[in-house]
Amino acid sequence: MAVCRLRPGLAWMLDSLRWNRAFLAPLPCRSCSHTCSSPAEKQRTYWQYLRRKVLKPPTPPYSHVCQVGDPILRSLAAPVEPSQIASGEVQTLIRTLVRVMRKEQCVGLSAPQVGVPLQIFVAEFPERLFYEHTPSMRQACQMAPFPLHVVVNPSMRVLDSQLVSFPEGCKSISGFSACVARYQAVAVSGLNEVGEQFSWPASGWAARIIQHEMDHLQGVLYIDKMDSRTFVNLQWEQLNE
Repeated sequence: MAVCRLRPGLAWMLDSLRWNRAFLAPLPCRSCSHTCSSPAEKQRTYWQYLRRKVLKPPTPPYSHVCQVGDPILRSLAAPVEPSQIASGEVQTLIRTLVRVMRKEQCVGLSAPQVGVPLQIFVAEFPERLFYEHTPSMRQACQMAPFPLHVVVNPSMRVLDSQLVSFPEGCKSISGFSACVARYQAVAVSGLNEVGEQFSWPASGWAARIIQHEMDHLQGVLYIDKMDSRTFVNLQWEQLNE
């Protein structure tokens, strides 16, 4: 498989992404005759303007999770040159992924979700999060804690093709959930954070997490695979109060 060389680092990929964003044209509105402005053209408040005059805008890898609508979430992530894994930029990206994942209290995060179109994801299910679920939920979803995994240039094979459907959320579609059918067991192989080859066989909840993150690297979101009738706003009850 051909891999891209970072020249230098992630700069050329990010420049390409900025170029694509800069030339995203406003779309004609279906409900009226004029062209509606894109969210990027929304007027800034005075304080937002002042903040941007004083502080530079954030650059990838972000300390937040990109939200649906950001073009990077629909892009195809590029492989990492193995010799670049030890580089400062890739190591910074990995540390950022782990930090943001833990800050958001989620169990997996991919590089595109922090603004970098590279084939890297991290996953972790600590006991603290495991015990936040009820025993019945843990049993139904086949949950088990697992330590931090950093996966670079992952490839996946199916170990058990039985499809199991459970509610699934995503920090890039914050506040919503829907049922998604996933394979019962898979194995992901790739390089770890120090460039060593490894394989991770997983079933149940861990297999679901792997499949979710692998989709992110292909520009696929869970809403593309969900049962649309189960799509819900997680705050719907509070909104009725």
